Amino acid sequence: MKKLYTLLLVLLISIQVMAQKSPEEFLGYALGERFTPHHRVVAYFEHLASTLPNVQLVHYGETYEHRPLFVAIISSPENMSNLENIRLDNLRRTGMLEGTPSTAVAMNWMQYNVHGNEAVATEAAMKTFWQVANPANAEAKEWLKNQVLILDPCANPDGKDRYTVWYNQKQNKRLQPDPQSMEHFEPWPGGRPNHYLMDLNRDWAWQTQKETEQRIQLYHQWMPHLFVDFHEQGINEPFYFAPAAQPLHEQISPFQFEFQTIYGQHTASKFDENGWFYFTKERFDLLYPAYGDTWPTYNGAIGMTIEKGGSGRAGLGMLNALGDTVTLTERIAHTHVAGISAVEVASKNAQKLADEFAKYFKSNSSNPRAKYKSFVIKGDQNPERVNALLKLLDKNGIQYGFAGNRTGLRGLDYNSGKSATFSTSEKDIVVNAYQPKSVLTQILFEPEAVLQDSITYDITSWALPYAYGVQAYAMETRLDAAKKFEKPTFNPNSVNGKPLAYLAPWHATVHAKFLAALINEGIRVRFAEYPFEIGGQSYAAGTLIIHRNGNQYLADYDQKVVDLANQFQINLTATNSAYVDKGKDFGSSDVRPIVQPKVALLGGTGISSLNFGEIWYFFEQELDYPLSILEADNLGRFDLSTYNVLIMPSSWGSYLSENNLKKVMDWVRAGGKIIAIENAVSAFADKAGFSLSQYDTDEEKKTAEKEAKAIQTVERLEPYQERERMGISTTAAGAIYQLRIDQTHPLGFGLGENFYTLKNNGSRYAYLNNGVNVGIIPNLDAYRFGYIGHKIKPKMAQSMVYGVENMGRGQVVYMVDNPMFRSFWENGKLLMANAVFLVGQ
Repeated sequence: MKKLYTLLLVLLISIQVMAQKSPEEFLGYALGERFTPHHRVVAYFEHLASTLPNVQLVHYGETYEHRPLFVAIISSPENMSNLENIRLDNLRRTGMLEGTPSTAVAMNWMQYNVHGNEAVATEAAMKTFWQVANPANAEAKEWLKNQVLILDPCANPDGKDRYTVWYNQKQNKRLQPDPQSMEHFEPWPGGRPNHYLMDLNRDWAWQTQKETEQRIQLYHQWMPHLFVDFHEQGINEPFYFAPAAQPLHEQISPFQFEFQTIYGQHTASKFDENGWFYFTKERFDLLYPAYGDTWPTYNGAIGMTIEKGGSGRAGLGMLNALGDTVTLTERIAHTHVAGISAVEVASKNAQKLADEFAKYFKSNSSNPRAKYKSFVIKGDQNPERVNALLKLLDKNGIQYGFAGNRTGLRGLDYNSGKSATFSTSEKDIVVNAYQPKSVLTQILFEPEAVLQDSITYDITSWALPYAYGVQAYAMETRLDAAKKFEKPTFNPNSVNGKPLAYLAPWHATVHAKFLAALINEGIRVRFAEYPFEIGGQSYAAGTLIIHRNGNQYLADYDQKVVDLANQFQINLTATNSAYVDKGKDFGSSDVRPIVQPKVALLGGTGISSLNFGEIWYFFEQELDYPLSILEADNLGRFDLSTYNVLIMPSSWGSYLSENNLKKVMDWVRAGGKIIAIENAVSAFADKAGFSLSQYDTDEEKKTAEKEAKAIQTVERLEPYQERERMGISTTAAGAIYQLRIDQTHPLGFGLGENFYTLKNNGSRYAYLNNGVNVGIIPNLDAYRFGYIGHKIKPKMAQSMVYGVENMGRGQVVYMVDNPMFRSFWENGKLLMANAVFLVGQ
């Protein structure tokens, strides 16, 4: 009987194991033979989840192209039966929930393929998940006894499928490693970004994209101790894993870096056993807060980036510089080993991870480490922008409240960059670091990060008051909220008779959304070019005037205007007279009708897909306003008279031929408007008929050339290893400048006295002689924070950043800096709206 029972038990286990298929068995091909489309990845994970009781799939959202986003959660059967209590216990460690945890289980989140064409990641994710989930793997069962593994096999399905579909169509039947073969040249825009061509690995703190926002909502439910982010790099680089390179943000705790070293040493031993090359402590730093390793780090986790050499060009296999064929199979194996290493290390250090995680939150929330402990946002200066900022704080789980009436306070004034005395009112907001999100709060608000090394992988300054254009102060002392925040009640507009005109403000992005909605409904709108007073109220230049004249034949005109204003929570002022007390009456030629912008956006080879995506996203998801996308290479074939606005995104070189440039300029002279951004501005520099130039005079140019030659003479004898450092001396990496804005020009309407630009290039242009210099760097004192090379910093004084030049009946709008940077620089969105809707009307 005993033998029979044993036999039945063995048979049941065998049947259970046979029910689960390996990736090869399920897909019908070996991993590494081809790239797997997302729907098949989903199907494989659903297969395992349906046959294994210790696997749970959580669908946390979908992409813009409606592909599912999900994670697989796996642990021991005992942990899975107690999973909700384990999750809540972990939130108690952070202080986000009250109570004392009774469990000590490591939380390990592993994310793959946030860059779509770094496509080894998802393939390796399937291999790693199978090894951990396979019920026949006794070693994996041990790993899961004290660990909950959350595995996201593809964080960017739209980008991954863009790459996968293209590659599977172009690949040869036989492996073709020739680097010149077509399959190794991915066409524009590539699979790296998401649908809107945004870099999801630089969006964590800003959450502009739905993939990021949905993922962080799930992240906040778990708050992992370890977060491993899998990537690829150039094919000639072997493999990178933690510990990270300098600069490391000063808020990174000793244990967070210690654990990176523990992981690095453990992974190195695995690679050494296989004779594989790797490197650590180089290139990939921990500073910019919106990465997939830094944002989790600033939320208490050990965030780590993993980078295998290969990326989109490598395909199924390609020759590297040494003449070796780097195959997808090899890349999967290396990435898989790095992933399993993280599972092993998390299991071996589960108690330590849980303890240090709790210590991190307790220590920082009670005794914040950084200089500034509290941040005050003036709530009555621009409530719409403040509201936008508070929405971002909500997404990040950062607490805030009303400051109340207080006097005699002292802190850093973000506008002046100096310490100042100030007071607060009932509408002001206070955010202090004595909360669970202490570190993230301090980092997002810090005026300037401490740079241990100027060679960094990304921008060096991002302070939210500058990004959102709000008046704020940073205090070195604790300031608690006087009152819990309550969202101000919006008193909706209502139809009351038939007023002659409705007036709406113009000083925030939401006002541009309202204008776009009005135009989409066919409602005619005007704007005031000069300030005016009516009915005892003052109105700024840029104020929208929705006059009944021209709209009188629209059905439900009043109701439509009121409904749209309520949708965007904009308070309208109704007036029954076009006669103003001061300024220009509504019939004046200086009250300009807004002709419907018919917008075309250039895209294609040579154009920055990221800048293109920022603009595309702004029009589609924020303004909800139509635009046409034109292939730049085919510009000569298009009838430009269909459009009156042409946006030229930044580029990696000139993408307008001589003939196309002439065609475009003829269109401008006939009444068109060009908006040129960053490197696209150079297409008009020092060209006949344009006043745009790097230098104001020939003498200034000669002086600059002489200085450059003198520097070159000295630097030619510098050590070879200093070349990279010398190279960044002519660039900027997120340097914040306070611009002087000409608020009398439509491009400057609504921007206010204090407008901040984020400089990410070394371009410098002299003041326009035959145009309007709307946004300028008047002197060296305009610099606030962030890295800018020592060679170009002194030259930025007396330079034009945003300007407009009239050409015939049209205009060219120059934007030397990108006002749309990663869609998080909220301050610049109104500038773009001004360029589209108001300039040239």
